[in-house]
Amino acid sequence: MKAKVLTLDAGDAGEIELNDAIFGLEPRADLMHRVVVWQLAKRRAGTHKTKTRGEVNRTTKKVYRQKGTGSARHGARSAPLYVGGGKAMAPVVRSHAYDLPKKVRTTALKHALSAKAKESKLVILDAAQVDSVKTNAVAKKLGKLAEGNVLLVDGAFDEKFALSARNLERVSLLPADGLNVYDVLRRDTLIVTKSAIKAIEERLS
Repeated sequence: MKAKVLTLDAGDAGEIELNDAIFGLEPRADLMHRVVVWQLAKRRAGTHKTKTRGEVNRTTKKVYRQKGTGSARHGARSAPLYVGGGKAMAPVVRSHAYDLPKKVRTTALKHALSAKAKESKLVILDAAQVDSVKTNAVAKKLGKLAEGNVLLVDGAFDEKFALSARNLERVSLLPADGLNVYDVLRRDTLIVTKSAIKAIEERLS
């Protein structure tokens, strides 16, 4: 499939041929959902912790005699039944990460890119370069190219451009090597440079 290439000033810079196997698929929500859940599970700190009955500092003296009271049997105030006692089946520090086949992750990224292309929210940029570090100027240029939250992907970012764009609230910069399903889907518009397109096609083909 062919796509228009724009300059940073929203001018015409010709066309580019995009790989249909990456940008021309019919998006599958189930695949993308699987990978997003996997990514978010991996990001979880897993530092939640509650004390069990073996860890709370309460008396272990028998509350009352075993038989003859008509009440349930208890051996210590640390039992989960009591206020201030330990937590039954308490959460412990652990990793929430799990394995997901590489083929599923790769395919889901293709579908995420195809979804942006299908929604006409994929912008191909000739190059992301500026002559001087000026955040306001870059903000105006990007405002002409896309609305809402923007993810800008490049092979290797120009230092002046990166310094100009890093403080923009609605703009996120990501190298082509770090492109992932979650970051693509959570932004309104995906802007990709020609060099990044080449890197992405080499990575996914």
